[in-house]
Amino acid sequence: MIYLRHFSFPHIEQEYDFSFRLQKTCYDTVYPFFVVSKRGLRMLDFEPVTILYGGNGSGKTTALNVIAEKLGLQRDSLYNRSNFFEDYTRLCDFETDRAIPKISRIITSDDVFDFILNLRNLNEGIDLKREELFEEYLENKYKNFRMNSLDDYDQLKKVCLARSKTQSRYVRASLPDNAREHSNGESAYLYFTEKIQENGLYLLDEPENSLSPLRQQELAKFLEDSARFFGCQFVISTHSPFLLSMRGAKIYDMDEEPVDVKRWTKLEGVRAYFDFFREHEREFKIKNLG
Repeated sequence: MIYLRHFSFPHIEQEYDFSFRLQKTCYDTVYPFFVVSKRGLRMLDFEPVTILYGGNGSGKTTALNVIAEKLGLQRDSLYNRSNFFEDYTRLCDFETDRAIPKISRIITSDDVFDFILNLRNLNEGIDLKREELFEEYLENKYKNFRMNSLDDYDQLKKVCLARSKTQSRYVRASLPDNAREHSNGESAYLYFTEKIQENGLYLLDEPENSLSPLRQQELAKFLEDSARFFGCQFVISTHSPFLLSMRGAKIYDMDEEPVDVKRWTKLEGVRAYFDFFREHEREFKIKNLG
């Protein structure tokens, strides 16, 4: 499925014109101006899966944020939005094949980290409350209690509950289970599967963060299936060879000047992995024989 067909960034002349008009101001940066254009990137043409590949500072994350801002996509976390984002996006343009669904969103590494941190804090709070309830159970079960007024009604219920249940059942009746009993990687993967729904446009900024190699392969398969069978379109910034190898993905190499479309097997980072493992191939064979 294709919702977003093209996205165009400002001409370098437009950027210089804007910068010239700010020369007498106190600003020492006009970010995001000149970040994308310095790579010679004028327009992105999209497929069901489009990938922006490049090192730190290549502009791939900036490009995603600009697209998300221009399209008004949902997002959870704050990002590096300067005073000039509106000026910049006003100079951008885009074309669609069909209306962009309202559920469409950008998902960043910060979103995933915040989700994992919130789960951890929630579970730590539940664990602390559980310890308090253990003590409360023992106190209520064996204390001498007399109800003197309606103000004691809540305490009466606790005493009756403690005397009618075992300690574990008392705690379970008073406290929810831990929100998630998963590793960080499992929680990160679940975040993607919960946020990505059918028939939507999704911008993913380095989704491989917090994911093991096996989880990255699972995510790649999930994204492939979502694009192929469930009406989703993805624009992804990534270094992960597992995500770069997704079938049918159109890959822009943001490290090139000008930016160029390449097969995943031709990318410098992927070639580095390939050369490394080929150099150590004999060691893998020896260990397998052993």
